[in-house]
Amino acid sequence: MIEEQEFRKHADVALDRLNRALIDAGDDYGFETDFNSGALTIEIEQPHTRFVVSPNTPVRQIWVSAQSKSFKLDWDIVQGAFVYSSTGETLKQLIASKLSDQLGEEINL
Repeated sequence: MIEEQEFRKHADVALDRLNRALIDAGDDYGFETDFNSGALTIEIEQPHTRFVVSPNTPVRQIWVSAQSKSFKLDWDIVQGAFVYSSTGETLKQLIASKLSDQLGEEINL
């Protein structure tokens, strides 16, 4: 398990980059983001849905709540990214995939 300080650094960078990518895409695809107190919320108007992306420091994971499911991503030193081990998707790829599923069109972040 990585050290807490290293986890926080990686999590902060990953969430900041994801937030910036989502802000850029939000106007094109009809969703809004709110990055507050270390958690990122994605609000989709039609159909009304909310995704929450937040760090879970005690277990050194980023947790994503989307489409009534929970996804737990671990830091992968080789990829230099948080990765969902079940699919091998990075955080950005996972969010793009879930947004694409929800909105019924390909979302590129």
